[in-house]
Parts: sequence; C-alpha cells; structure tokens
Amino acid sequence: MRGSGTDRSGKVTVMEDGVLVAPNPYANPEAYYFPTAGRMEGVEILKGTNTLRYGPATVGGAINMITTAIPSELGGTVVTEVGEDGESRIFANVGSGAEEAFGWLLETHQQRGEGFKNIDRSNIDASINKEDYMAKFRIQNDESSARHQRLDLKLSYATEESNMSYLGLSDVDFSADPNRRYGLTEEDKMQNRHVSAVANYFLAVNENIDLHGMVYYNKFHRDWFKIDKINGQGQSDIIADANANNMNAIGILHGDIDSEVNIKHNNRDYISQGVQLDLDVDFTAMGWQHDLNIGSRFHQEEMDRVQPTETWQQINGSLVFESETPVASLTGSNNRFEESDAIALWAVDQIAISENLQLTLAVRFEEWEKDRADIQSDGSKSKRSDKGSEWLPGVGVTYQLNDSWQLLGGVYKGIALAGFSDSEDPDPEESINYEAGFRFAQQNVNAELIAFYNDYSNSVQNCSAQRPCDNGADTGSLQLGEAEVQGIEAVLGYTLSSANLTWPLKATYTYTDTEITKDADGASGKSGGQLAYIPENQLYLGAGVVGVKWDAFISARFTDEACTADACDNQADDSLLMTDSLWVLDFATHYQLNEQAQVYLKVDNLMDEQEIISRSPSGARANKPRTAMIGLKVSF
Repeated sequence: MRGSGTDRSGKVTVMEDGVLVAPNPYANPEAYYFPTAGRMEGVEILKGTNTLRYGPATVGGAINMITTAIPSELGGTVVTEVGEDGESRIFANVGSGAEEAFGWLLETHQQRGEGFKNIDRSNIDASINKEDYMAKFRIQNDESSARHQRLDLKLSYATEESNMSYLGLSDVDFSADPNRRYGLTEEDKMQNRHVSAVANYFLAVNENIDLHGMVYYNKFHRDWFKIDKINGQGQSDIIADANANNMNAIGILHGDIDSEVNIKHNNRDYISQGVQLDLDVDFTAMGWQHDLNIGSRFHQEEMDRVQPTETWQQINGSLVFESETPVASLTGSNNRFEESDAIALWAVDQIAISENLQLTLAVRFEEWEKDRADIQSDGSKSKRSDKGSEWLPGVGVTYQLNDSWQLLGGVYKGIALAGFSDSEDPDPEESINYEAGFRFAQQNVNAELIAFYNDYSNSVQNCSAQRPCDNGADTGSLQLGEAEVQGIEAVLGYTLSSANLTWPLKATYTYTDTEITKDADGASGKSGGQLAYIPENQLYLGAGVVGVKWDAFISARFTDEACTADACDNQADDSLLMTDSLWVLDFATHYQLNEQAQVYLKVDNLMDEQEIISRSPSGARANKPRTAMIGLKVSF
C-alpha cells in the first residue's frame, strides 16, 4: 500500500465486511489483529480518492476482507490440508437461504503447526494453534416488495495460542541457521481471543435511495508473554552487542552465561464499537447522473492494560522461575486505561458527466478525542488527553477513450493518526496524494500503469515494542518531518489458448522512491534519508496452465532490500539496518476428481531461499523455508 510500509498495518484501514477490525484504530493504530486469511472469500484493495469513504487511515489505502456469503441453496464446503512442520488446516461451512425469508451460515477454520524454528535446548515447538468460528443469520422480506428490508447478524469468535518471540538472531547466527531460536525465548507465548458482533440493516427506500445501518462490537484480549529485559538490557541492545562481537552478549544468547531474564505479560483488553449509517442516492441533476454516498460513523474504543513481569534465571542454559511483580505495584505504562471517541462524516459523489467521462468528488471529516489515565505508585491517576479534527477533500476522474483504453487521475488529502503520545496533541500524518495513469483491456489482454505521488507535510512513526522510536519510546509517536513518496504501479495480464488448454500469464511491478525532505522541529539527521520498510522494487511474475480437470501454476516474487530504521541510509555503515532482497518461487496444482471434489498440492518457497526480511523487533528474521501442503476440497 502506497507509502504505508511493509511492517505493521497501522497506517492502513483494515476492515472485515466493511467493519473496522483493528483493536484501537484511533488511539493505538499499531495494535494489531488481522483476520485469518484462510477463511476469506475475497479481498478488496481500495486506493485513490474513493479511499475517503473509509478511514481513519486514508493515505495508502484500505483493505477489506470479505467473509463467506450465505449460499442461496443448502450447501457448503470442507477443506482439509496437511503438510510439513506439522501443519494442518480444516475449513468448513454450511448454510442456506440467502434469497429466502430466513438465511443462515455456520463456519469454522482450524489451523495448527509446529513451526519452522528450532528452540535451543528445548522440547517446546515454535507452534501455532488458531481457531475461528462464525455464524451468519439473515431475515428479510421479498426483494420485489415496495420497500425491501434485510437484517444481517454476524457473530464471530477466534482464539490463538502461538509460541512466538520478539527476539531474533545476530547476523552471525542467522548465517549459520536462519531457523534457530535462542533458548532463553522458550517461555515466550502469544495468547489472544477475539469476539465480534455486527448487525447490518438494509432498506430500499425506493428505486433510487438505499439506506444502510450498522452496529458493531469488537472485543480483543491478548497476553503476549515475552522477554522484556535481559540483565536489565533490552533485547535490541543485546543483539546489537552480539553483532559487535561482544562475547558476554553472545554467551547470554547461546545459554553459556547465566543471566536474569524478565518476561512481561503484555496483557491488554481492547474494545472497539460503533454505529454507522450510509445513504446511497441515485439521481439526475444538470443532465448528469449522480451516484451519491453519504455516511456517518460514531466510533468508541477502550484499552485496559495490566502488565506484570516475571523474573526468571537462565542457569546452565535453562530457564528457572524466580518471582512475579505484584499486580498492586504496577504503575504507568504497565497499568493504564485509555478511551477514545470519534465521529466521521463523508460524502462521495460519482458523477457520469457523459458516457465516457466520470468525475468523483469526495470529502471526509474526522474528529477524535482521546483520554488516558496512568496509575501512579500512590494510587492516583496521571491523566492526559488529545483531540483533533481534519477535513479531507478529494477529486478523481476517469475517461473512457474507447472500448479498450481508460485514463484516470486524482488528488486527495489523506491522514494516518498518530499513536497516543506523552506529549499533548500529537499531529497526525498528513499528505496530499496524487495519481494518474491508464487501464487497457481487450479480449485476452489487460494492463494498468499508475503513477502516484504522496507529498507529506508531516510524516509520523508510531512507536511500538516491535519497532521503538529513536528516543526509545515503545508507545506514542515520533514526528519525522516532511517527506515524499512516489512511484509507479504496473500490471500486465495475458491469456493464451490452445486446444483444450489455456495459459494465463501475469506480471505486476511496483517502484517506490521515498525521502524525508525536511526534519521535524527539534529533530535532526533524518533529512535526505529513506522511510523504513518501504522497498524500492517489488515484482510478481505468474504463469499457469489450465486443462479440463487439472491446472498448475508457478509464481515468482521479488522484494527489494529496505531500511529497517528511518533514514538508515544516512548512516556511514547501514549494513545492520537493512533487510535483504529476496526471490521466492511458489508452485500449486489442482486436480478435479468429480463435480464435488478436488485434490491439490502447493509448495511455498520451492527453491528454499531464506534471507533477512526483517530486523524488527530485536534481530534478524527469515521468511518461511520450503513448505509443502496437500489438500482436499469438497463442495456439496
């Protein structure tokens, strides 16, 4: 997504069926929950002026994950997979009645795996165990009635337990074994639970006016029990010392030197809820056809954290429990409550000026107020607040030159909210965003070329434990100054046909150039440098062959190296502040046994290439090694 980086999704609006799914998108945009992709029916990627219909993040674009629709007739799907590293997956659903007075769908997705990392001197796997459950219910009158009404209710529940760690590897250890994990991370574990309820109401007021109403509630609990300090030092400091060939740090990481390990329960509860109203109006004015969407959303969110720390001793390479911090003694960032209220208003009018020319006019208004209370050692509360508002206008245009060629362009203002800082009123990330290009479609060929330019009057890094800011903060935000992000997005698709075979070919390419053009007030050393985790070149090549009952596909993905810290290229030696470039080759083939059943094989990372794809948090990390999976899909 344009200018948003490849680490977390804090600067992108992420939705499931049009509902915000981030735990706290206004006050804690770096807090993460991402829906399980394996249970999705589709993914919408939204960029450009139309992004102003969504928010609060509107710079890079929006992602909308689309869940399984209620089927018209009784039926469903069962998918089972097994593979290397103990991986298994089950996806199953059944439902009926999408067009009847009453419709329903029940679904589950189960995923397990032992993981591909090996923990030193441990019989614990770097495993993952995820369970998702979803139910949908629909009540409606006849679609042919004068005022068609529909009420949809979606309930979902998901849990995860994964033995994951924030501690990566030193570069020397990565070179020897990229899938190694240090033994002192043995107790690191993520546990989370997500509960969601969404009610959607639709009313066809008449042939030209539709009303949509939505009420949503999301609750997310997570406890990531992970290393906080080692002998009083942060993980990143230990890794930096090891990379500098400090033998004490290396001995601690390898389990050869006894050390004190503080493991914190990053224990937090998030609530995100709101009400949204949309009105779609089709009308003609001044001889032009208008498709107008007017909407509003009131959003409320809370975050409650109580984070005790356990002290363990690494003795002879093994972890031994010693004590736990009493909950009553927790203060500040370890005992905090936050709440936020936000109001969003928008209007997006798609105007057909002629048969070939369409104009989009958009405006969005965001207003927010955040409050935070830190518990002090004497039991009192240290309170802070932050409020702000932004008007975001935009205009876009498309012109259909002929049946094959379309020209497009647009400009709009976007924002990405800053994390709740210790300072008052942190400014959001703001930019004016431009795009221009063309699309081509003719028989078996399609192509797209779009140039984009984001001019940031203020760029922001949201601080987190995963990627602390330069001042050491792991909450809040850091103002980076003015910046520019520009590039091109290109797509080319071509389908060959011969006898009973078709040969689909596809290529996509993204070039992105970033630069911090002016340091923020009170900062220095960033100007002229690159923004972190935005690779210059990204390329995808795909080819396939499709027969009557079978198909096979192979794809290659290239991701360029990137800075892991803003303006890392300003450093005299940035070798420990860069990811590696990487080619990954994937393969998949399917065979249709009959009308209902299909078997398939997929191999990720066919050539088993592993490189450093991240250094955040705390050390070098690799992509997944070669992994094969076989599966069976049955529809009924």
